[in-house]
Amino acid sequence: MTQHSRDTPQFYLTAPSPCPYLGGKEERKVFTHLVGERAGELNNILTQGGFRRSQSIAYRPACEGCRSCVSVRVVVSEFEPSRSMRRIEKRNADIAGEMKVAVPTSEQYSIFRAYLDSRHRDGGMADMTVLDYAMMVEDSHIETRIVEYRRRDAGSAASGSRGELIAVALTDVLADGLSMVYSFFEPDEAARSLGTLMVLDHVARARKMGLAYVYLGYWVRGSRKMDYKSRFLPQERLTPDGWARTE
Repeated sequence: MTQHSRDTPQFYLTAPSPCPYLGGKEERKVFTHLVGERAGELNNILTQGGFRRSQSIAYRPACEGCRSCVSVRVVVSEFEPSRSMRRIEKRNADIAGEMKVAVPTSEQYSIFRAYLDSRHRDGGMADMTVLDYAMMVEDSHIETRIVEYRRRDAGSAASGSRGELIAVALTDVLADGLSMVYSFFEPDEAARSLGTLMVLDHVARARKMGLAYVYLGYWVRGSRKMDYKSRFLPQERLTPDGWARTE
């Protein structure tokens, strides 16, 4: 019997299941485990090859006859916010983000639960408990951070409190960028466009950290829930011939 090192990745293929982005289609994924001392190095390589991380798993689509899921990364050094993005930043001038060690809290889970119930009631994460959420945050063998976004108001500043939490991003720190693993926000604050704000904040953070990219995951043409990713330009999209720039 062939023996495999713990640090040698083994890849597996999932069974077909309904596609969450495009109606009438099925999805399959190829995946491997991110464990051992080389987990961070492996995650860097796989992310550059179009994989995404979920807990200790790295995966990418492997669908028969469909290549609609396209990996997208923002070119940090050249990115300039559009006029509408600048309006969103101005609208959220009272929000401050803080990057922290990835530790789950009940405060985060409360918003996570409200976000799922409001936007993804029928999704694959709909039944996640507080323990499931804790695993999502903590089950990482690589450098992972939580960015908390809180409302800055006079009352919290005077009392020394941190302010009301309204959005959260789970983010991996890679060799060449920040990878936004999962983000969520208080659904009652939807008018603030907090999803866009978090991407803008990550671009600013990556620039300060000297990182080249912000990885946004998959853009799917024809999927309304993924369309926002195409607005962050310039960006690079992964093609069969490598990363291609899009203005």
